[in-house]
Amino acid sequence: MAKSSSHKQAQGKAAGRGGKTEVKIKGSNKLLDAVTKSGKTATEVERSGNMQSLEKAAQRLKMRRSQRKVLQVPQPDMGKAAQAMQKKKVHGTVKNMTGTKRRFV
Repeated sequence: MAKSSSHKQAQGKAAGRGGKTEVKIKGSNKLLDAVTKSGKTATEVERSGNMQSLEKAAQRLKMRRSQRKVLQVPQPDMGKAAQAMQKKKVHGTVKNMTGTKRRFV
């Protein structure tokens, strides 16, 4: 399925200047949405709000060996995203699409 323009925009903003989008996860054939230039922050953008999708996104973050892991979701889905990260035992941040609200898990 094609990514929406807002999804691509969120990926680009998360990657930052010099960062990469659609990064292959080592030891897997899966892709992570964005990694900063230094590689310290990995970001996964999930706009669907479906619990299964959120858990898959959390699992992709878990597979990445970055210091900071961020799951970026629409604000109404922040609670579900936090639950998904707890279920998959991923320590990181859940933030809304604009970056104004954050939850540490």
